[in-house]
Amino acid sequence: MPPPGVGLATDMTTVGLIGSGNIGGTVARLAVAAGHDVVLSNSRGPETLKELVDELGPRARAATPAEAAAAGDLVVVTIPLRNYRAVPAEPLAGKIVIDTNNYYPERDERFPELDDESTTTSELLQRHLPQSRVVKGFNNIYFKHLLALARPAGAADRTALPIAGDDAAAKATVTAFLDSLGYDAIDVGALAEGWRFQRDTTAYAALYSADPANDWERPAPVDAERLRAALAAARRYADS
Repeated sequence: MPPPGVGLATDMTTVGLIGSGNIGGTVARLAVAAGHDVVLSNSRGPETLKELVDELGPRARAATPAEAAAAGDLVVVTIPLRNYRAVPAEPLAGKIVIDTNNYYPERDERFPELDDESTTTSELLQRHLPQSRVVKGFNNIYFKHLLALARPAGAADRTALPIAGDDAAAKATVTAFLDSLGYDAIDVGALAEGWRFQRDTTAYAALYSADPANDWERPAPVDAERLRAALAAARRYADS
């Protein structure tokens, strides 16, 4: 387990996870290592998360999605995009929600508004959660790389991850959370700018791989300068 970061500059101590698969489980591992409590959930029921909870130890417990939403000071939604309407809105009112969604038509079926690029995945979730403050994050990195590349603040090989959101205070909290997990954050702008690090852009997962063509498992640190360059080079699907 990588070392924790410097800690949050807020009173947040509990992270709720709606979805506990590859990305959700990895965020939970990093959060526990950083001293946070986590409440895990999935669509199959708390009993199916026993192995992960046992691995994470006393800072972790399993719950239903609604319970995880209610318990979290910060909540990570990390489920297939096709299921975003099942995210419980009421217990998330007033909360900061990190959205890790990506659009894979072969998995999620077709979303015309995503196909014509009139909106983005995180804007869809924000529309579903009008009383929450959605920040896009954790969507552009392979889960094994996310675990492996965490570094303490000040490390020469610290990696940067992009975020996007419409609320400056929410993004500041997410930046502090990422810092505690071992990452710098690059603010890309509003949720509408989240397309810059969506699937298959220059700032997507291959950026963090040392050799994506031949050795996908080997991670490579990406500093803020390199990430900003990749974000600037991103092109919309229609222009690619």
